[in-house]
Amino acid sequence: MTAPLDGVRVLEIAGLGPGPFCAMVLADLGADVVRVERPTVATSESAPPVDPLQRSRSASVALDLKDPEGREVLLSLVERSDVLIEGFRPGVMERLGVGPDECLQRNADLIYGRMTGWGQEGERASTAGHDIDYLAISGALYPMGDADRPPSVPLNLVADFGGGGMLLAVGICAALVSRTAGTAGQVIDAAMVDGAALLTAMLHGLRASGLWVDDRQANLLDGGAPFYRSYEAADGKFVAVGAIEPKFYAALLQGLGIEAAEVSAQYDRDRWPEMRERFGAVFRGRTRQEWEETFAGSDGCVAPINDPGEATADPHMVERGSFVEIAGVVQPAPAPRFSGSNLPTPLPPRTPGADTDRVLTELGYSDEQVTGMRDRGVIP
Repeated sequence: MTAPLDGVRVLEIAGLGPGPFCAMVLADLGADVVRVERPTVATSESAPPVDPLQRSRSASVALDLKDPEGREVLLSLVERSDVLIEGFRPGVMERLGVGPDECLQRNADLIYGRMTGWGQEGERASTAGHDIDYLAISGALYPMGDADRPPSVPLNLVADFGGGGMLLAVGICAALVSRTAGTAGQVIDAAMVDGAALLTAMLHGLRASGLWVDDRQANLLDGGAPFYRSYEAADGKFVAVGAIEPKFYAALLQGLGIEAAEVSAQYDRDRWPEMRERFGAVFRGRTRQEWEETFAGSDGCVAPINDPGEATADPHMVERGSFVEIAGVVQPAPAPRFSGSNLPTPLPPRTPGADTDRVLTELGYSDEQVTGMRDRGVIP
C-alpha cells in the first residue's frame, strides 16, 4: 500500500506557523516536500531543528530569492513540482519575481498555495496580524471565556492551524483532485480570517435558530451549561464534562451521586448558575484520578484534562499510538488513518540548507556553477 499523496511534489517556501503546518500535513500523507530557506538560516553551525512542523521534508535548500540566480533555481524547482506553498504578505512573492504569474508560466499545472492572515485583498490585507486578531474580527473570539472577563485566548490553534494551515491543506488536496479532471493549475487564497469564520458555521446556525445568545458563558457549548464545562478536582487538577444528551446527563448525575430531583431540569437555563455551583462542589470532593476511576467505562462524558506531557502517557492515547518519538522529540503522530493506504513514518527535520548542493546537482548545475553561486552568496 502506498501513501495517499505518494508522488505529489511540494515546494515549501519556509515560513512560520500555518504554512509549515500545512506542509507537515502533506508530508505526513506521503507528499515529497522540499523546503526552501533563506541563506542566513543555513550556516555551518546549523543543527537540525526540533520543531515537529518541519518533519518529513525530503530536502532542505537555502536560496537567496532576491538574487536573479536564486530565483532561477526556484523556478527550476517549480517546473518539477505539483504544489508551491508560501506565507508572505500579499505582493512579496511578486516583488521577488516568483509570484503566481511567473510560476504558472513555467508550470501551467502548478497549484500555488498562498497562506495569509487577512487574505490577498481587503482593507487589512497589507497590515500585520496574528491568530488572535483574525479570531477577533471573524466573531470566533468573542464567545470564548467567562462572562465577567475579557474573551479567553484559545492558544493559536483556531486561526493559525485550524482555519489556516489545515484549510490550505484541504484546498490543495481539492485542487489536486480537480487537476485529475482536467483543470489546469490554480492559485489558492487561504486566509486565516476566512478559515476562522468558517469554523463558526454551527454557531451561526444556532443563532439563527434562537438557540444562541451573544453573551459569554450563557450557552450550551461555551461553558454556560453545567454539564458542558471544566471543573476543578480536590487535588487542583481538572476534569472536562460533556454530557449533553439526556441519557449521558443521567449517567453524569449517577456518577456524581446527585439525584435528578436535587437539580432542576437539564435545560432550565435560569438554574444553570446554581447547578454549576452544585456540580463544582461535588467535583472538588475527589481527586482527578478518583473521578477517572468513578467514570471509567461510563457514558457520563467525563475526562481528565491532561497537560501536554500527561497526554502523551494517557492510556487511550498510548493504545492508539497517537504520539510518536522522532529524534528524541515526542510529538503527535500523523492523522487521520486510512484502511487502504500506509502513512510513512515521520522523519526528523532536515538541517536548514543541508541538501542544497544535492538538489542543484539534480537540477543539472555543475560543480563550478554551484561553487560560483556560493561565492556570490546565492547559496550558503
